[in-house]
Amino acid sequence: MRLSRLLLITALTVTMTGCSTVQGWFDSEGEDLTAPVELEKIDALVKVKKRWSTSVGDGQGKGFFKIRPALSEGVLYVASSDGEVAAIDAVDGDKRWSVSLERPLSGGVGYHAGGLYLGGADGSVLQLSADDGSMVWEATVSGEVLAAPAVSDDWVIVQTYDGKLLGFETGAETPTWTYTSDVPVLTLRGTSTPLLIGDNAIAGFGDGKVVAIDLDSGNVSWESRIGIPQGGSEIDRIVDIDGVMTVQGIELFVSSYQGRVAALDIRTGRKLWQQNVSSVTGTSVGFGNVYVADVDGTVSAFLRNGQGARWQNIELGYRELSRPTPVKSYVATVDLEGYLHLLSQVDGVIVGRLKIAGGPARADMISDNGRLFILDDDGKLSAFDLESSD
Repeated sequence: MRLSRLLLITALTVTMTGCSTVQGWFDSEGEDLTAPVELEKIDALVKVKKRWSTSVGDGQGKGFFKIRPALSEGVLYVASSDGEVAAIDAVDGDKRWSVSLERPLSGGVGYHAGGLYLGGADGSVLQLSADDGSMVWEATVSGEVLAAPAVSDDWVIVQTYDGKLLGFETGAETPTWTYTSDVPVLTLRGTSTPLLIGDNAIAGFGDGKVVAIDLDSGNVSWESRIGIPQGGSEIDRIVDIDGVMTVQGIELFVSSYQGRVAALDIRTGRKLWQQNVSSVTGTSVGFGNVYVADVDGTVSAFLRNGQGARWQNIELGYRELSRPTPVKSYVATVDLEGYLHLLSQVDGVIVGRLKIAGGPARADMISDNGRLFILDDDGKLSAFDLESSD
C-alpha cells in the first residue's frame, strides 16, 4: 500500500533483496492499484471557517514524526521537530511565549499540572514549565521517543522506538522499572502514546500486543494480542500498534496495522470484540461509535457494543487519512493533499470539505467546544469553526 511503502522507507531495520516486497502494488500493466482516488463533488451541509493560524518551527520535519499539540485551560502548547516550543492562545492565536531548545524533538506534547513533556530524537525526555518554557527536568533513555509521555502526579511513562516502556518516578533521572518488548525484524515508523489507567501503564507495541504494567512493581498485569503476524514476507507480518488508544469507561479501543480494531476490558485485557482493520492512526469515540481510518482509506464507525459496523465510507480511498476526530455531530479527517473532510457521525456521508494545507496533517487534531485545532506537517497551527450551510 502507498502509505505502508512511505512508512517502510523510513523504518526498515534490515536490508532486503529481491522483488517480492512490491508484489501486489501494481497490476499487470504497471498501474498503481493504491493511488489516491480523485475527490468527488459533495453536497456541503456544513461550512468550515478559519479563525486564525500561526506557525511554529519547521513542523514535523523529515523524520515522519507526529508531534501533536496539547490544550489546557485555553492555551495550546505546540512543538516542532527543530526544537521550537510555543504557547498559543486558543481564542485568537497569539503567542504567549516561545523557546528554542536547540535540539531535535520527536515526540510530544504531553501536559500535566503545569508541565510540558517532550521526547527527543537524541533519546532525551524533557519537562518544561507551561508558564514560560523553562527547563524543569531531563532524563536520558535508550532510543527515540516518538510519542508524548504519559504523566501523573507520581509517574512519567515513556515509550521508546526500540521497544521499551520506562517508568520514571516524578523527578527521578533514572527509571524505576523498564519493560522490554520483542521488536520484530521490520516495524513502522512510530509508537502509540502510553496511557496511565488506575495502577497500570498501558502501551501498544510493534509485535501487535497491548501490555499493562503495574506501576509499583513493573510487572506485567495483563497483555492482549491485537495484531497477529501472517504471511510469508516480513512486510506482510508487520502488525504495529502505532495509533491512539481510546478509553471509555472500562473499555479500551485499540487498532493495529494489518490487524484489527478491538475493544478490551482495561481491568483484565480481555477482548470484548474485534473487527479486521489495518490502521496506523488509531481510534476515537463518539455517538456510541468507535471510529477508525483504514490505510486503504475506508472510514468505519463500529458500534461500541460490538454489534458490527454502523457505517463505512469508501470515498477517500488511499488518501492517507489522519485519525478520525469527532467534532459536534461530525467526524473530521485530513488527507495527504491537505483537504479537511467532515463526515456525518450518523451515516458517514461527507457533508463538508475545505483545503486547509498544502499537504498532510499527521498530528492528531484537537476538538474543543466545536472548534478544531489542526497542526499541519509544515508547522502551521490553525483554528476552524463549523457552521451550518442552511
